[in-house]
Amino acid sequence: MTNNTAPAAAVWPCLALRDALGTADFLVKAFGFELTAVYAREDDPSIVEHGELRWPLGGGVMFGTAGKDETPFGRREPGGESIYVVCEEPDALLERATAAGAELVRGIRDEDYGSRGFSARDPEGNIWSFGTYAGE
Repeated sequence: MTNNTAPAAAVWPCLALRDALGTADFLVKAFGFELTAVYAREDDPSIVEHGELRWPLGGGVMFGTAGKDETPFGRREPGGESIYVVCEEPDALLERATAAGAELVRGIRDEDYGSRGFSARDPEGNIWSFGTYAGE
């Protein structure tokens, strides 16, 4: 029996963001993530306790507002992450990302291991690399 749906994501990188709602909006516009959940504080909707962005090919990232509490999770410094995302059309995605204002870190290129991709920085300083390499 063939299953045509992607398996549920088993690994979820988690981002601490200064402007969680604004950066989530940027990730949707620039890179094509889908916003699937946002749980904000009732008394301050600018503070995101938990959010989720799904990637069209499977998987996703979780996020929340940096400095939201004194736990080790709440005190994480934003902007230092590097995340690799598998994509099917890196040239088109690069055009979309730069049109949305993503800072290009490394232009489109072909790697000796068979991948084609690029890297860009989000407004928080995280580096997102997109490429066709899907692992061994």
